[in-house]
Amino acid sequence: MALGASQRLHDGVAAVETMTRFALAVLALASGVYTYLGVRSILDGSPTSVFFAAIIYSASVSVGIYAFWTYMARFYPHVTTHTGRAAMLGVMALGAAMIIAMSSWLNAAALAGSAAETVEDYTADLDQAHQNALAAQSLLPDIQRASERFAQLAASERQSGALTGTTGSGSVVQLLSQMSAQMKELENGINASREQVTTLFNEGQKRLETMRTLVSAPGAIEPRADQFSSEVVALTGVIASLGQTSIAPSIRRAADDLSLGFIAPVADGGDADLVNRQDRVMETVRTSVAAQSKVLSDAADEILARAPVAERRFVPLSSAEAVLRYATDFIPAWSGAISIDLLPGVLVFILAAVHSAIRKQEEKLPFAERITAAELLQALEVRRAVTANGINLGEMGAQAEIESMAEEPNNITSLDPRTRAKDRSHEDR
Repeated sequence: MALGASQRLHDGVAAVETMTRFALAVLALASGVYTYLGVRSILDGSPTSVFFAAIIYSASVSVGIYAFWTYMARFYPHVTTHTGRAAMLGVMALGAAMIIAMSSWLNAAALAGSAAETVEDYTADLDQAHQNALAAQSLLPDIQRASERFAQLAASERQSGALTGTTGSGSVVQLLSQMSAQMKELENGINASREQVTTLFNEGQKRLETMRTLVSAPGAIEPRADQFSSEVVALTGVIASLGQTSIAPSIRRAADDLSLGFIAPVADGGDADLVNRQDRVMETVRTSVAAQSKVLSDAADEILARAPVAERRFVPLSSAEAVLRYATDFIPAWSGAISIDLLPGVLVFILAAVHSAIRKQEEKLPFAERITAAELLQALEVRRAVTANGINLGEMGAQAEIESMAEEPNNITSLDPRTRAKDRSHEDR
């Protein structure tokens, strides 16, 4: 039973030997091709020199990978001692690290391709500039309410004398109408600013859309990088314009004018009592305007305290440099690149497991089943040679000598496992 299983494993190893070599060659070639693409993207010089340099480097990588994994597949499965296995594993780890260093990151660059550029930072800058420009819009409801309140008070005073007790368009009505007009003018300025901000933001969105198209488009990176740079310059101008269209400084100055530039008209009442009432109402209006000015000033200061959008300088990156800088964004590319280079290691461990199973099964066989016909014939040849030299050995001594030689493989010429398998087949028949 053990002999049959061992024989089948031997046959399996022999059957996949050609496939193993073919797989190693294909994987090494694939790694070399992607290494060539990655190297070509980072070299500078004439097209001819870049071509030959990339070819030589990629060919060296392919040969190195094929030789390394061939050596490992040939020797590692037959090392049985713990010290030897540990040394071979250390060599395998060192070789794998060197393969990743000289090939895998370039393979990842080739697999990543044009996706090595990003527009996320520029999108964030445009959003921040847009938010800063629109921040003053939050003051619009307060300004509208203040304008409407002054207008309603003026109308009430004109129609029913709600403030002074005397109807008509006197000094109080003029002052309230003046304050309402100033608030209305500030409201119109904010609305005009909103339209300008919207126009600039839409233009920036179009620039970003063009940049995203350039990033995802196929073809050579260099021409698209030049066009991408032009779009970045245009987008930077849009972002700067958004920063200058903020109406917060204008609101801050208008708020100061409401308080510092408050000029109350002279009371024009027909009698002293009416004049006195008008003065008291205008003083109340002055206090209300001062409070409104303080609220608007504080709100404008909060908007002006926001951090401006930092100027960003566009520096084109090659796909290889971008893969290293944005390594976490290219996990699929890294996985594919490393798998191409290190997949032969799985084949090495498979062969090691199979050979280990063969050794364990053969150890369980009795001596009569472990010795092959070829080994027995060699032992008999040794016995005849000893007898021819005049050394008389007893039958028991000769048998012991034969068994000793058969049990010590170093004293008998090593045979290929397939030859031993054929010999066992002859013995079985």
